[in-house]
Amino acid sequence: MTPQYLVACAIIVAMHLVGVGMLLALYRLLRGPTVPDRILALDTLFVATIAQTILFGMHLGTAVYFEVALIIAMLGFVGTVVLSKYVLRRDIVE
Repeated sequence: MTPQYLVACAIIVAMHLVGVGMLLALYRLLRGPTVPDRILALDTLFVATIAQTILFGMHLGTAVYFEVALIIAMLGFVGTVVLSKYVLRRDIVE
């Protein structure tokens, strides 16, 4: 077993575990009892998507996916802030 093989196996296992986390977050997003639970599940889904994208980029050995993960992070942050502000004030623009 070479170190490259072990790293490749670890990346694949991590991708599967993050995928399971994404499914659990999606379940909470769809079946959440309250709106804040759903917002938190959406934020968790964004973070898991970033992790999955970075792991996929590591698996393929390309740097393009790191830039995609950065864009997803920015959109996720803005989306979470907007949804939280809407829940608190029922108005997005002041």
